[in-house]
Amino acid sequence: MKSLRFLAFLALLAAVGAADAPQPTDAEKLGWTFAVHSYTFQKFTIFEAIDKTAALGVKHMSISGSVILKGTNKVTTVNLADKDMEAIKAKMISAGIHWPFENIGVVSLPANEAQSRKVFEFAKKWQIPVLVAEPNPDALDVVEKLCKEYNIKVAIHEHKKPNQYWDPAFVLAAIKDRGPLLGACADVGHWARSGLDPVECLKKLDGHVLAVHFKDLAEKDPNTHDVPWGAGICNARGLLEELKRQKFHGAICVEYEYHWENSSPEIAQSLKFFNSTCADLAASMKK
Repeated sequence: MKSLRFLAFLALLAAVGAADAPQPTDAEKLGWTFAVHSYTFQKFTIFEAIDKTAALGVKHMSISGSVILKGTNKVTTVNLADKDMEAIKAKMISAGIHWPFENIGVVSLPANEAQSRKVFEFAKKWQIPVLVAEPNPDALDVVEKLCKEYNIKVAIHEHKKPNQYWDPAFVLAAIKDRGPLLGACADVGHWARSGLDPVECLKKLDGHVLAVHFKDLAEKDPNTHDVPWGAGICNARGLLEELKRQKFHGAICVEYEYHWENSSPEIAQSLKFFNSTCADLAASMKK
């Protein structure tokens, strides 16, 4: 009798514990994290960028290929001294930001193996799982070799025309017959700036998207500027619906490139749109 009571007591404790456990957000149910790419706050030091991210209530970040430690001088991120990276890590943790960074880039990955290996070593040391880069085609054999050796992904980034990877077709050609550690960083804003339909571009890359730089733009023009998600011409909801259809799991990074001195209000609007859309998409999973 006592053992039955004891088992019932344990079951009650387990039920109470489950009730108290934090519930996944709608984004987490979809396999996503909303992250701020530090380039969004490129006018500020990386420490200020972390504070600005935390003030928005965002818990994830990706880091740019170069950052400001103090003053206004930028330093190539993969060349940062250990003490500086330790300071960045400590700042993130104290601010309530998830460590490690979701990805890093854009970084340089040349055909010179020794030079590219330094980048992979940096990512390994600081637990960064994805490198965002624009390697030349003649470097891809070296890059893929290092991807396999370090088990680190490389997402090919797509700047607007005339960048060599402005069209998803060029990315697909570059990764053809290569393994799953090589894929695409879908920069949806640059697709729109190049006159492409971002949703159709995303569809072409089905199964190959490793990272996302998410934007919405004011108009169809190469020199247009960012606007809060859902307020522009990129079909932000359609993009999120397509990422859900593809079962993309990973960071959706806001890289806001407008109102550099005070973009936080617009990022907050973007986050509101993101959370609302995630709620709709997560609800549809139950049907």
